Amino acid sequence: MDNIELLMAFGLTRQEATLYLTLYKHGSMSGYEAAKQTGISRSNAYSALAGMVEKGAAFIIEGTVTKYIQVPVNEFCSNKLKNLETCKDTLSKNMPAQRDESDAYITITGTKHILEKVQTLLTMAEQRIYLSLPSDMIELLQNEIDILVKKRIKVVIITERNLRLPGAKVYKTGKIDNQVRMIVDSRHVLTGDFDKENSSCLYSGNKNLVDVFKDALRNEMKLIELTKGDM
Repeated sequence: MDNIELLMAFGLTRQEATLYLTLYKHGSMSGYEAAKQTGISRSNAYSALAGMVEKGAAFIIEGTVTKYIQVPVNEFCSNKLKNLETCKDTLSKNMPAQRDESDAYITITGTKHILEKVQTLLTMAEQRIYLSLPSDMIELLQNEIDILVKKRIKVVIITERNLRLPGAKVYKTGKIDNQVRMIVDSRHVLTGDFDKENSSCLYSGNKNLVDVFKDALRNEMKLIELTKGDM
């Protein structure tokens, strides 16, 4: 992601992000100057600058000519995160009772969404985690795994390379082919393919499915132990 896209992730439109970076680079500007510098039409530039002020990304400098100056990026982003955290807490308190659909079979698509789901499941763990993942994906989860180990949560990993993960039990197996298999606290299962072009996983809390995958992973670990001496 470039800086424009990163700023858009914090709620700015593409034009607002462009103007924000322009102010950062060239200093305070009037709407006319900003429009001329960026090539954005004057009407759109004034509208975007007003939007930036409303969103906390810019301040107004009063004078003979009204000018705009960007809010420092750390201040802008921190304020956004604080506001989002407050909104999250309020939503959590005010949401209606959630219908239990733990037995549902939910499809999750896209590498980003799958990785986010894996990270969420890791933070939910209370007792044990079983992971069968490609080693490059395991490395992306290093921080979450370290936290689980420090909390004395059992972490068992099956992957295709010898990884040094202190506190976790690692089983080295053959090629995994970007397969994702994950069981959390014997209550949740995630399984599917983690492929950059066509990623798709099935997530469920269905007990029968969880039991099937627990048995499959146990059998795989036993086989790895039995064949270890031949490798």
